[in-house]
Amino acid sequence: MVKKNLPQLRMVDTPEGPLTYTLTRKAVKNLNLRIGTGGEIVVSLPLRCSVRFADDFVRGKSGWILDVLSRRKAQQAEPLPPVSREECTRRLSEALERMYPLVQPYGVVFPSMKLRALKSQWGNCHWAQGYITLNTALARCPEELRNYVALHELVHFLHHDHGPGFCAQMNTLMPDWRERRKALKRYSGSLEG
Repeated sequence: MVKKNLPQLRMVDTPEGPLTYTLTRKAVKNLNLRIGTGGEIVVSLPLRCSVRFADDFVRGKSGWILDVLSRRKAQQAEPLPPVSREECTRRLSEALERMYPLVQPYGVVFPSMKLRALKSQWGNCHWAQGYITLNTALARCPEELRNYVALHELVHFLHHDHGPGFCAQMNTLMPDWRERRKALKRYSGSLEG
């Protein structure tokens, strides 16, 4: 018997081979299956259902699961070449300088920039303190993606969340921002700069 809210690592045999997943019992209406960004398979099981039900569900979805994992692996970009600290600073400063004129007419003051090796973000905006932090790994990405992240963080000085105002502003200033965001996801394995 699996205890409520305590994750349990499970393995099921499938026609394609064994699959390992993490099972958590929760007060949910339906069984939920999720594949994390690192390829981990996570199942949330309603309290009323048996563990066998979860195993059977994963087994039945094994073809789909392996297809998703395969597509994600194929979409991953090649490892990015290393960049010196000086080159990193130059590239990211240039991206910020290129994008700043787009928000300057709205009263945004040119922010300070900090560089860090972030684990799960390409950048973040500290609008109240007047600075932006950019991930050092971003310097190894193509210029159009550096520009996207720089503008994304600059727009946060105008809209502090990702609500409709933020999206509308991004649509106005960089109409293809969603495509760039999607392209950037291919480089997520390069995070931690």
